[in-house]
Amino acid sequence: MMFGRASLKNRALLLLWLLEVLLVMAAVMGAAWLRFMNDPEGHEIFSENLTVRALLVAAFVTTAMAALGLYQVHVRLNRFEFALRLLVSFAIGGIGLMVLYYLVPNAYIGRGVIVIAMVLGLVGMAALRFCVMHVFRGDLFKRRVLVLGAGHNADLINTRMRRGSDRRAFTLIGFVPIDGQEACVPDSMRIAAPDGLADIVHRLQISEVVVAPDERRGGLPMEEMLTCVQRGVAMTDLSTFFEREAGLVTTNLCDPSWLVFSGGFDHSTSRCMNKRLFDVLAASALLLIAWPFMVLVAALVRLESSGPILYQQTRIGEGGRPFELIKFRSMRVDAEGDGVARWAQRGDDRTTRVGKFIRLTRLDELPQLFNILRGEMSIVGPRPERPQFVDMLSREIRYYAVRHCVKPGLTGWAQLRYPYGASVRDAEEKLKFDLFYVKNHGLVFDLIILLQTVEVVLFQRGSR
Repeated sequence: MMFGRASLKNRALLLLWLLEVLLVMAAVMGAAWLRFMNDPEGHEIFSENLTVRALLVAAFVTTAMAALGLYQVHVRLNRFEFALRLLVSFAIGGIGLMVLYYLVPNAYIGRGVIVIAMVLGLVGMAALRFCVMHVFRGDLFKRRVLVLGAGHNADLINTRMRRGSDRRAFTLIGFVPIDGQEACVPDSMRIAAPDGLADIVHRLQISEVVVAPDERRGGLPMEEMLTCVQRGVAMTDLSTFFEREAGLVTTNLCDPSWLVFSGGFDHSTSRCMNKRLFDVLAASALLLIAWPFMVLVAALVRLESSGPILYQQTRIGEGGRPFELIKFRSMRVDAEGDGVARWAQRGDDRTTRVGKFIRLTRLDELPQLFNILRGEMSIVGPRPERPQFVDMLSREIRYYAVRHCVKPGLTGWAQLRYPYGASVRDAEEKLKFDLFYVKNHGLVFDLIILLQTVEVVLFQRGSR
């Protein structure tokens, strides 16, 4: 997703969310009517402020759905996985409402009404999602995209966005080869333009042209492109297209000038203030919720093996400055007795039995909430790496140091979109998502990432 820039994908998700909020509200009102079907006077009294109370139910349910990834365009679910997450979302929403009703009794809508509303909402939500999936599966509501270029760069759209779920917002019509440049895409996907780019764009009713040459100098039909723009056809370079559609920055395509002039990197005073306020409030709330689990983990770590309960390790933070990251110890005391830094591997034999569990459930990371309160970390940001790895990766991976322009995070966009990294290749792939975050970070984006982290923890994706 592209935050701060309007896109069809974002508007479609917003529309879907609004429809589902209205659906849950309608379910609450329908449940009230069913409950008081034979008691008109009781229904009239009950209906006072019903709209506000119905909106609260919708807010809790749809927030739980967001936390479980049901508003994340990149999540690919089969029917069983979708049904499971939808059921869990309604269960979590119901539990949240029970807490709300305990704290604010005036918001209570009655046990019978809430049960009926949840059943109606669940059925209605499943039916709505089924209809939306079938309506938008076709090409009618998608942007028609033509790629100018048929070389190695253009072919990345085929290799990196080959699945239908990667192309939910657009239909790829084909590739127009550029004279003098090698064509790599399959012949069946190439489109000849003997009368020029503007003519083929008009005939095929193209709404966007993605400019993806292997060599820019002297090879682009600028007059034809200008004609297309004057007719309302969008012209998008390949790096921006990947950023918008795939939620990543293609480090092998973008040059420093694109990073400089494409916008983002908000470090305004207001952004710094709202990010710090968000960090303090979120970390404090998480500590209030998590402290019983932290006490239990501390006891288990101490019972299993001698040694410190907490483990401190030097990591690199904002601006390349080192700080001491705090975690619950999940490995043997002599895990790095030779002093050589190593990435954690799947099935790492240095991990204790308790350590395996707390790493899988991310409980080992809870002490980092104190790093956040001290201002060394943020709730959301790139994961902090050890100095030894940062030195190596900065030499081997282009733009790696750019990720240090924001505070490292307890969770982040790369953690949601890419599994645990334990190699230079993994670090390079994760950097594409980290760069997208540092370029497009904002309060709404942070909140969405935090909610979707719940899904990662519940379904144990990416832990090692």
